[in-house]
Amino acid sequence: MTAQTCHIPVLVWGGGTGGVAAAVQAARSGADTLLLTPGRWLGGMVSTAGVCCPDGNELAPWQTGLWGAFLRALYQAEPEGLDQNWVSCFGYRPTTAEAILQNWVQALPNLQWWADCQLLDVERSGSSVQAVLIQRSSDVHRIVCDLVIDGSDRGDLLPLAEAPFRFGWEAEEVWGEPSAPSEQRLKTEDFFREQPVQSPTWVVMGQLQSDRLEPDASSNILLPDQPVLPAPFERACEAFGLERTITYGRLPGGLVMLNWPLHGNDWHRGLEPAFRGDPQREAELFREMQAHSLQFVEALSEASDGWLAFGHGFPQKSGSLAPWLAAMPYWREGRRMIGLRTVIEQELLPQTTGQSIAALPLNDAGELQSIAVGNYANDHHYPGPDWPLTPKSCRWGGRWSGTPFCIPYQALVSADVDNLLVADKGFSTSHMANGATRLQPLIFNVGQAAGAAAALSIRLRHPLASLPVRLVQELLIEEPTAPSGLVPLWDTPWHHPHWQQRQRACLNNPELLGPNGCWLGPEEKVSISPPPQPQQGVWSGTLVPDHHGGYELELVGGRRWPLITLEPELSDWLADQERPKAVELRAVANPWGPWLRGISLHDSGDSQ
Repeated sequence: MTAQTCHIPVLVWGGGTGGVAAAVQAARSGADTLLLTPGRWLGGMVSTAGVCCPDGNELAPWQTGLWGAFLRALYQAEPEGLDQNWVSCFGYRPTTAEAILQNWVQALPNLQWWADCQLLDVERSGSSVQAVLIQRSSDVHRIVCDLVIDGSDRGDLLPLAEAPFRFGWEAEEVWGEPSAPSEQRLKTEDFFREQPVQSPTWVVMGQLQSDRLEPDASSNILLPDQPVLPAPFERACEAFGLERTITYGRLPGGLVMLNWPLHGNDWHRGLEPAFRGDPQREAELFREMQAHSLQFVEALSEASDGWLAFGHGFPQKSGSLAPWLAAMPYWREGRRMIGLRTVIEQELLPQTTGQSIAALPLNDAGELQSIAVGNYANDHHYPGPDWPLTPKSCRWGGRWSGTPFCIPYQALVSADVDNLLVADKGFSTSHMANGATRLQPLIFNVGQAAGAAAALSIRLRHPLASLPVRLVQELLIEEPTAPSGLVPLWDTPWHHPHWQQRQRACLNNPELLGPNGCWLGPEEKVSISPPPQPQQGVWSGTLVPDHHGGYELELVGGRRWPLITLEPELSDWLADQERPKAVELRAVANPWGPWLRGISLHDSGDSQ
């Protein structure tokens, strides 16, 4: 079959979260861009895979870039709000996320999107990719490109482009990572051969048949706390009970994301076909994963006497086989490119106890190389007991949050292929670090940085490896629609009036960022008022600190709500309170947490 040849400056393969972000930002930055996706939907884990309760970057200082823009678009598009579950501060429907992403793509005249593409081959000449071959319907296309970005969840382009990559575990002896296994264990224990990457999950959507289980309601379903579940799910409710297991990932409208790691629907067996280019064996694996997740929902439905049923979360146009099945698996890990720099576990860990930041990625000249900030704790999914990981969390705002860390630009650039960037979770990290770098919010902004770098490289005709990082950083913090934070300032939320000035000042002089992540520059008297949020109300009562970093609001009548916040100013105020105190707060109630998410102090108005 003769291939049709065309040319595009920036080619992005893969519908992952980072791939879509890279394509959008490359086009917004002026580069003609073509986005190729294997399925019919965009978004990867944030929509197509149904992982609709994002983890990481939940605090207002880290709600920047395309992640922040996505979050604020979700608030506008979900009238019930995002405070819907207890695993995340955000819950939304897959269709809502997909509509936002497709609107972004369709609004850009210099961005083309081809769906339902099959990746056939990559042509490489010397140290550069020359073209990518794909099949679309009955046509084969040879797409010549100046620069190519892998935006897939599994690093699809890397083996075809003969770009060096890592797959699986690295021994402690390689980088001295404190949570990595020894070389001796890797050689002698079958576990590491049988479980080369973190376990994926095939997300299934459930639907609650009533909005709330009220203790005194005559129609209430009596749920056993520890139900008898069939194998292999016998211990699924052991840690949290049946109701909490089911409502872990509740979404608007009582839809429920079933992505349960504790003896639930994570998949731990026979992952090799997903990485060997054998479509038939991969399809068999996918059927087994889907059946496993469906059995999990059926077990929970029977145990809850039908309170949980299958839910309609994925329309046929998503490519799903059924309305409750995600159109693709949730891949936590795949191939990881070998880049100019590799992010390792130590670079994610706090420098001091309590509120802190990880070590900044500086070059030999002392210049900050960061292109994105993440803060997820570290989380690895395997069969059996939890893998012991070095802690990197602290109490903040009445809850636990992760130490912020930076991703250096050089981790996105291939060490071997001159015109290749990676925009999704396959950028250059160690296996251990991947547990903290793979989450949706950070990948949004890593992808955004890859797109910005691609556009700059094309415009300046400058190689990726030596592209001035400061130019990429300037483009990101000045981005008109989604300015992205590069410096982990705990005390400077995205809506701070001097956010941009502080980001730039810390780029010029990293010493303005203290070891606890606070601004050390000139003191400024400014009013920081978080913007109004849907579902917010005014709550009055007595603030009760527990002296262990937690807080409650006791209402008239005696009911107590746990109180958290994502806002630095309110967090600092709460930390100063040592005794019970009458307060009025702007807050959003999350009965499924359950908690109040405080936004700011309130001086007047009606109370709840």
